[in-house]
Amino acid sequence: MLSPQEQLKLIKKGTIEIINEEELLEKLKEGRPLIVKAGFDPTAPDLHLGHTVLLQKLRTFQQLGHTVYFIIGDFTAMIGDPSGRDKTRPPLTKEQVLENAKTYKEQVFKVLDPEKTVVVFNSEWLANMSAEDLIRLTAKYTVARMLEREDFKKRFKENRSISIHEFIYPLLQAYDSVAIKADVELGGSDQRFNLLIGRDIQKEYGIEKPQIAILLPLLVGTDGVKKMSKSYGNYIGITEPPEDMFGKIMSIPDELMWDYWELLTDLTVEEIQKMKDDVEKGNLHPMEVKKQLGMYIVERFHSKEDAIKAKEHFEKVHSKKQLPDEIPEPEIILDTDNDKIPLYELVYKLGFAPTKSEARRLIKGGAVKIDGEKFTDFNFEVDLSKEFILQVGKRKFARIKPENVKK
Repeated sequence: MLSPQEQLKLIKKGTIEIINEEELLEKLKEGRPLIVKAGFDPTAPDLHLGHTVLLQKLRTFQQLGHTVYFIIGDFTAMIGDPSGRDKTRPPLTKEQVLENAKTYKEQVFKVLDPEKTVVVFNSEWLANMSAEDLIRLTAKYTVARMLEREDFKKRFKENRSISIHEFIYPLLQAYDSVAIKADVELGGSDQRFNLLIGRDIQKEYGIEKPQIAILLPLLVGTDGVKKMSKSYGNYIGITEPPEDMFGKIMSIPDELMWDYWELLTDLTVEEIQKMKDDVEKGNLHPMEVKKQLGMYIVERFHSKEDAIKAKEHFEKVHSKKQLPDEIPEPEIILDTDNDKIPLYELVYKLGFAPTKSEARRLIKGGAVKIDGEKFTDFNFEVDLSKEFILQVGKRKFARIKPENVKK
C-alpha cells in the first residue's frame, strides 16, 4: 500500500488547487478509506471527455483504496447550477432529469470501478426535507457571503436578475456533503465557491474535519480555445463511434494533447514528461504521440480492437488520402423536378452543416470536395443524375447515387 505522501503525489496530478493540502494529508494518514464525492447534474443525456476529467481523478482515489460517491443531482438539476452564468438558467422538469440520468449511470462505469462506486441520487435526502429543514439550512449562510461569488457579484452590480433559488442551489450541494459525510469533494475550477460552502456547512452541522476541496481544470475542446461543451460544438462524446472519437482527438492542437494525457489517462507525470522530452529532442513525432492518445481514449470507451480499427481508418483516409471502406449512401429528397441543386443546399440537406449559412462558410473555406476536387463556389449547381462522392472536412463522406434521389 502506498504511503500517504505517495498517495498525495498521485492525487495532485493535474489539479489546480487543493483546499487544503495539509488537511488532506492528515486524512490520508488516518489509514481508512476516505469518502470521495463528485456531483453531476444530469442536464444533458450524454457525457463528453470534459466530464471525465473528474471521473479520472475519482478513479485515482479508487485505485488508492478509497470509496467514491457518484452523486446524480436529480433534485438539484431541477433548480439549475448558476455557476459562471450571467442569467438565470431555466429549470428542467423531473421527467427530463430522470431521462438524462439513465445514461449517466451506464456511462460513468467506462471510467470508474463499479465495485468501488456508490451511485446515489440526491433526491434521497433533499426531497424529504421539510420547510423547517430548508429554512434552518438557509439560516446557516448569509446573502453577503453569497454576493462574494463572482457571477452573483457581477449580476448584482449590473442590476440583473438573481433568483432566490439560485442562492439555495450551492446550499443544497453543500448539504449533499453533510448527508454522505464527505471527506473530499471534487469539482471543476468554476465550482470553487460551491465546494468551499460545502466545508462551511459541514462545520455548521457538527462535522469537525470538513471535506477537502479539490479543483480541476476545465478541459479545452477540440478548437483549442474554449472549454469543451456541446453548445460550442467542440466536444468529444464518450459514446461517439470509435472512428469519430479517434478523428476528433487527432484534430486537437499538438500543445493541447499534453493536457489530455495528464487529465484523462493513468500515466504518471514522469511518463508524460518523458514523452514531451522525446518530442522536443526529435526522437518522437507529435503525430505518433497523438495517435497513442487516440488509441488510449478509444480503447477505454470502446475496446482495443475498435482502437486499432479507428487508427487504421484514420491512417487510410487522412494519412494516405484514401477513401474509407464504408461510405453512407443517403436518400436525398428534392423540392423540384430539377436534377441540379446548389452545393450549399446539398451540404445542408445531408446534415453536414447545421445551417445553410454554415454550409456556405464551409464551402468558401475549402472544406468541401466532390470526387476529391475542392469546390469553393457555394452556388455551384451539383448534378444529382450522376454518381459522385461528397466530402466535407476530414471525416464526413457521402456517396450520392441517382437512384437515392427522390423528387
